[in-house]
Amino acid sequence: MTQYRLSFQNPLSGYLQVATSFENVTAPDLYLQLPAWRPGRYELQNFAQKLQGFAVLDEDGSPLPFQKETKDRWRVQTQGNEKLEVRYNFYARQMDAGGSWLADDFLYVNPINCLLTADGFEHEPCTLEIEIPEDWQIACGLPQPEPKTLQAENFDHLVDSPFIASATLQHQMYEEQGIPFHVWFQSECAPDWGQILPDFKAFTQEQLALFETFPVADYHFLNIILPYQHYHGVEHLNSTVITLGPSELLMSPGLYKELLGVSCHELFHTWNIKQIRPAEMLPYDFTKENYFRTGYVAEGVTTYYGDYLLARSGVFTAEQYFQELSTTIKRHAVDQGESNLSVADSSFDTWLDGYKSGVPDRKVSIYHKGCIAALVLDLEIRKATQNQKSLDHVMRRMWQDFGQKSVGYREADYQRLCEDVAGISLEDYFQEMIFGTVSFEKWLVPALDYVGCTLEKTPAVLIYESMYGFRLAPGSHGVSYVSPNSPAAAVLSVEDELVALNGRKLENNNLLSLLKNQTEVEFTLFRQKKLLTVILQPDGQIHLPQYKVSKNPGANPDAQVNFKAWLKQDF
Repeated sequence: MTQYRLSFQNPLSGYLQVATSFENVTAPDLYLQLPAWRPGRYELQNFAQKLQGFAVLDEDGSPLPFQKETKDRWRVQTQGNEKLEVRYNFYARQMDAGGSWLADDFLYVNPINCLLTADGFEHEPCTLEIEIPEDWQIACGLPQPEPKTLQAENFDHLVDSPFIASATLQHQMYEEQGIPFHVWFQSECAPDWGQILPDFKAFTQEQLALFETFPVADYHFLNIILPYQHYHGVEHLNSTVITLGPSELLMSPGLYKELLGVSCHELFHTWNIKQIRPAEMLPYDFTKENYFRTGYVAEGVTTYYGDYLLARSGVFTAEQYFQELSTTIKRHAVDQGESNLSVADSSFDTWLDGYKSGVPDRKVSIYHKGCIAALVLDLEIRKATQNQKSLDHVMRRMWQDFGQKSVGYREADYQRLCEDVAGISLEDYFQEMIFGTVSFEKWLVPALDYVGCTLEKTPAVLIYESMYGFRLAPGSHGVSYVSPNSPAAAVLSVEDELVALNGRKLENNNLLSLLKNQTEVEFTLFRQKKLLTVILQPDGQIHLPQYKVSKNPGANPDAQVNFKAWLKQDF
């Protein structure tokens, strides 16, 4: 058994003390490995950069020689010692749903950030002893065989089980199908349990009905509600960490909607990615990139269901759901990356630049384009089967055929199951929406029409965006984006600093008023410290449009029936 111990001397320093004991060591060299990334974020994060004071000791406390082999791998000369301990400090000052945080009033740890294993010890049972004040309790998906000690089946189980420890945890629990679902809050917030628990029960019931069985014995929503604006969530084996803020607005319509959305999304991940996993990630290899092309399933389908099931369970109205869907489309249409890289290829490239804006018009988000693609697929299957089948049936089959059997799926498996359920070929859909660079509008507009809805395309609120095709950075006159094939593309560049319009200085937010009733305009600007003047003339097209999903008042009776079958709400 591998034994881990976490403690801290000065919480204000941010440093945790980590000790790991290995027993029954027989090899002359022991190789230690710290993860380089974490599930739920497909990029290398190199946690080793947060380690300080690394040392290896024998049973008597004498140092053993070691050498670093890679950025996060060490070779220890055991010198015949069968028991040794690895010690180091870990800097726990990353406050988001994938990080770890040490404060004087609570401790939050994602073990994958800070715990290492050794070759040959990955499958051994583990214990984690946490040295915390007597009045602190622990919220975690792992069993606690004794106070302040967590127990895991193996290393993967341990590092996929984050915890929060404090004296101020708030906790309630509900049950569905005999399964306990724990809701924890770490914050000075005031949760309205009378609203939260019924809403959580509703979307939980809908998910359990979809998949029919649940992968784990219990589940924990670990919420850290912060005193500032924040939004993040990460899935785990039988828990999720959600970080939101500001705390005083937790039960306000806006922030509570975010809590519901991310909670429903992360619970869906308990099946989709934690169990229904791409073959390339079964098992996880924490030492390097695990390239996969099916992020549109792992994240896209989950993003779709995260909001859609809130509407289907009656927690969201149709209008609230359409607001969320319209926001997803807006984020997808923020640039023209869809024209240059498919969602499947963008999935492969998450390890390259999937979590930053990157260069303009290069890629799409597996979350946003994947969500749109999942919606289209769901409606295409419903249309092909007269509402007898849906994407629900595909995901249930993915759970039964792959997740429950611990078999990884491949891209072709997903398409095959979709076509089996639909009873028709979906080759055109996959070639264009998944593997191609066709505009999402080609598929989304007719899909929405099937359920009596429309995709409205309107000019941007800011006239320079819709008329000329460029955006400005918030609070400045610096050009932040130029739409390809727009009038701006011929004369403007990112980071241009606009200083005057038709000879008038730009100041005091006067740009929009100066553009009023104008068509051809002259901008004076600085580009790389050089003063230039350019002429912009509209081309009659709408650039950088806004999108809105809504019901079509003229929808025919059949479409209204399809709407109710899809959303479980009256048209």
